[in-house]
Amino acid sequence: MWRVARGSLQEEGIVVVGATSHPLRDAYHSLLRMRWTGVLLTIAGLFLATNAVFAVLYLEVGGITGARDGSLRDAFFFSVQTIGTVGYGAMYPTSTGANTLVTIESIAGVILTALATGIVFARFSQTTSRLVFTSKVCIGPMDGVPTVMLRVGNDRASLIFEATIRVIMTRTVITKEGVTFYRMVDLPLARERSLALSRSWTVMHVIDEKSPIFGMTPDKCNLEELEITASVVGTDDTSLQPVHARRRYESKDIVWGARPADVLSELPDGRIALDVRKFDMIVPTQPTETFPYPKAD
Repeated sequence: MWRVARGSLQEEGIVVVGATSHPLRDAYHSLLRMRWTGVLLTIAGLFLATNAVFAVLYLEVGGITGARDGSLRDAFFFSVQTIGTVGYGAMYPTSTGANTLVTIESIAGVILTALATGIVFARFSQTTSRLVFTSKVCIGPMDGVPTVMLRVGNDRASLIFEATIRVIMTRTVITKEGVTFYRMVDLPLARERSLALSRSWTVMHVIDEKSPIFGMTPDKCNLEELEITASVVGTDDTSLQPVHARRRYESKDIVWGARPADVLSELPDGRIALDVRKFDMIVPTQPTETFPYPKAD
C-alpha cells in the first residue's frame, strides 16, 4: 500500500527514497483511494478553477451582453452558467471571440462532467471490505503445542465465501557475507480456507520442528525485528465482488503466553451465541512443559 509523501514513497513505516512519482498519471487511482470528502472537494476545486480561468479569458475577450465591464464577478458567474448549461438569459455572448470561448468551455464542461460522473460511479460501485483483525497476535499452548493464533472476522452481516488467508513471517537475518537481509517465509496454517467467513475465524499456526518460529523467544523476536503479516481474500456474497484485507503485526504486537478469548457459547435453548464484544480480547495461558513462557500480563 504505497503512497506518495514529500517526494518519497512509503508503506507502513517503510520509506523509499528516490522513487519517481507520477501524480497526474496516477490521478484516477488516487481518487479511488481517497476519502469521499477529498473526492468531492477535488471535483469542486477543479470546477471552480476551470470557471476562474474562463472568467479571466472572458474579461480579456469581452463581448458578453449583460455583464458589467471589467467585472470578474459577472464573468465568473457567466462561466458557471455556461459550463453548467443553465443559461438564464441575463448574460449572453455577442462577439465572435466570446462565442468561441463559449464553445471551448462547453466542450470542457462535457469532459469535466463525464470525468466527475465516472469517478463518482466508480466510487459507488467499488466494494470495500469490512474485514477486521485482532490487534494482537497470541502465542500460547493449544492442545499442549505452542501455537500462533490470531482472529479475523467480517464486520458486515454478509458472508465472505471461499475466504483464503495467508500468513507470512518477516525477520531480519545476517547472511554469511555480513549482509542484512529481510527474509519472508510462509507460516503453514492449520486451516487456510473457509467456505463462509462470517463474524469470527481463529487462524492458527502450529510451532513444531518444521515451523520457521520454532525455537524463537520473545527476546529473539525483538532482536530479529520479527513481523507477522496476515492477508485475506474472498468473495462477498451480496455484491459477488472480490474483497481483501491485510494486517501487519510488529514484534511488540505479539503476546506470548496468551490466546484469543472465546467468543462462542451455548445458550440454554441450545443455540450458539457469538459475542463480538470479545473479538479483540485475549486471555492468559498457563505455562506448560512444551511452552514454558509465563502468562501474559
